[in-house]
Amino acid sequence: MTPMIPFAMIFAEQQNPLLFAVWFIVVVVGIIFVTIFLKFGFLWLQAFASGARVPFVSLIGMWLRKVNPTIIINSRIMAVKTGLNISADILEAHYLSRGNVPNVIRALIAASRANIPLTFQRAAAIDLAGRDVLEAVQTSVNPKVIDCPESSKGKLTIDAVAKDGIQLQTKARVTVRANLDRLVGGATEETIIARVGEGIVTTIGSANSYKEVLKNPDNISKTVLQKGLDSGTAFEILSIDIADIDVGVNVGARLQADQAEADKKIAQAKAEEKRASAVAEEQENIAKIQENNAKVVLAEAEIPKAIAEAFTKGKISLMDYYKLRNVMADTNMRSSIAGDTGSGFKI
Repeated sequence: MTPMIPFAMIFAEQQNPLLFAVWFIVVVVGIIFVTIFLKFGFLWLQAFASGARVPFVSLIGMWLRKVNPTIIINSRIMAVKTGLNISADILEAHYLSRGNVPNVIRALIAASRANIPLTFQRAAAIDLAGRDVLEAVQTSVNPKVIDCPESSKGKLTIDAVAKDGIQLQTKARVTVRANLDRLVGGATEETIIARVGEGIVTTIGSANSYKEVLKNPDNISKTVLQKGLDSGTAFEILSIDIADIDVGVNVGARLQADQAEADKKIAQAKAEEKRASAVAEEQENIAKIQENNAKVVLAEAEIPKAIAEAFTKGKISLMDYYKLRNVMADTNMRSSIAGDTGSGFKI
């Protein structure tokens, strides 16, 4: 800009405003052009030298659309160098959709090297669905082993009970391969683990004896594999291997013992109920005895009155009265000798 100052001063001295404005515009445009070239020139030259040509105007457009041109150019260079001709506009559209452009390109390169048919549209859909498309391709090439159950969830074994009541504790390892066609919308690893666990429990539960399972543990794998547990999932089950199987508790005997204990408590409760009923009935009978004794006492109290009334009316003589007293005295003596102090006549 230093050489321009004398010219500007000359133009100003010559008092030619139009020529001064033209030169000012030229200087400003030149500065803008130099700034843009310095900002995007290296990227454009890099793409041009790599055979992944991108128009210079497209780089400016990316900048205006708030797209990182470095990511787009580097991703396109990776694609072109591996024989994948993916335009910058497609990469830019995926970037604007908040997709991971470099990860998608790496996944396409890995799929191309492994002869796995994978288009950019499907890879972009998998990426936008929230799945790691590169990991999916790697899992498709190198199968993944899943522990069943997951020890990270706190459960160490799958517990199942055979028909004879013996519990078996099992650990399994499931080898899966990613199915790229079902990756979008397909169930995850948790579904595979849950289905395999359910199949193991069902297979052991249908065995007549735990010895049959211990003798041929591979029957569990065969039976579970025949159920088609990978349908609707993002994986394809290659094998199910029983890593460990141990004998647990005798659930049948424990249930019988618990039932016997429960029956004993029920019987004890019924016996206690009967005892309480008998005690209550006994107390009722004692009360009735006391009531009857009271009635007897009242009745005996009426005897002297009746005798006095009969003696007054002349129905009995004095001799008869003495004879009655003698009989009563004899009766009381006999009762006293017999030890029955509660009975006797009193006049």
